[in-house]
Amino acid sequence: MSIFDYTAKLPDNQQMPMEEQRGKVLLVVNTASKCGFTPQYEGLEALYGKYRDQGLEILAFPCNQFGAQEPGDAQEIQNFCALNYNVSFPLMAKIDVNGDAADPLWEYLKQQQAGLMGSRAIKWNFTKFLVDRSGKVVARHGPQIKPESLARDIERLLAQ
Repeated sequence: MSIFDYTAKLPDNQQMPMEEQRGKVLLVVNTASKCGFTPQYEGLEALYGKYRDQGLEILAFPCNQFGAQEPGDAQEIQNFCALNYNVSFPLMAKIDVNGDAADPLWEYLKQQQAGLMGSRAIKWNFTKFLVDRSGKVVARHGPQIKPESLARDIERLLAQ
């Protein structure tokens, strides 16, 4: 199995085959609009603006599992991100990243890269997975890691 064997749910509940992302460097993030890390949308958008033409794709998956910090529906989330952070990268459907209803793509990501001290569970909003052009999950970064600090790793993957 690879990341390209999965699908990602779009806000209209359609399924996007991850195969469509083959050949791109991916940054996959669980997000929330009412979190202390929400300003990271700004850093994510800056990375996207700088590297999208070189093959970076950022996929944001809103999640309400941590402190109920993403209570809105798809339209409210889209509006919030556009108005407050001018987000232009894809916002996916709101999902669960942990538990019995966890999205299968996120189950795969967690199995490929453990978190701190070997933990598989997502601990909070704005956990980030970096995926190379061949679909290999190469890194997992916790919420405290600011998106802009990933620029060097992204550049390295884009150059491959």
